[in-house]
Amino acid sequence: MSPQQHADGHVAMPFGVMPKPDVVDRLVAQHMQVRDLMHEVMTSTGEAKRDAFETVVRMLSVHETVEEEVLHPVARRIAGEHGVVEDRLDEENAAKQVLGELDGMDVDDPRFDPLFALLRTAVITHALAEQRYEFNRVRQYCSESERRGMLTLVQAAELAAPTHPHAGVESATANLALGPAVALVDRARDAIRAARR
Repeated sequence: MSPQQHADGHVAMPFGVMPKPDVVDRLVAQHMQVRDLMHEVMTSTGEAKRDAFETVVRMLSVHETVEEEVLHPVARRIAGEHGVVEDRLDEENAAKQVLGELDGMDVDDPRFDPLFALLRTAVITHALAEQRYEFNRVRQYCSESERRGMLTLVQAAELAAPTHPHAGVESATANLALGPAVALVDRARDAIRAARR
């Protein structure tokens, strides 16, 4: 028996209806993609390793930006205090600093693997904390339609987000003010790197 899509976006499964994906579903799926790509970086060599790492850089840079613009402000409102979100922002800033150092390094550099292993541990720990302290609250306190609206905002923010890490730009205000200009520079840099190959 195959699933059927309803007009409202829900998918009918053999034993019930699966809700339409929301912002939490998308961000958790991205966490899983990043985790898998990081494993690929750790287990690959040469061009495959370089390609996987460049994908990690782009995904993490875009992902963290959209979380800072869309998810964190909502989580801050829900939490009623800033500790939960501020801890995540501190983690993101630390990861961006390491990612920035790695971004300028060749994957064959002897410093790359140990530094990347530190980044991987930090990113996975950060993702689990987000899922536990922020995503669960968003699911608990935001309606399904609010979460789907947030997904639309995330998809729009992804189109204008920087593709490289910029430590110190972890607030929604800073991202909205600086993000589009930085994103243009990043995307030009990506095109130049691709052309060189």
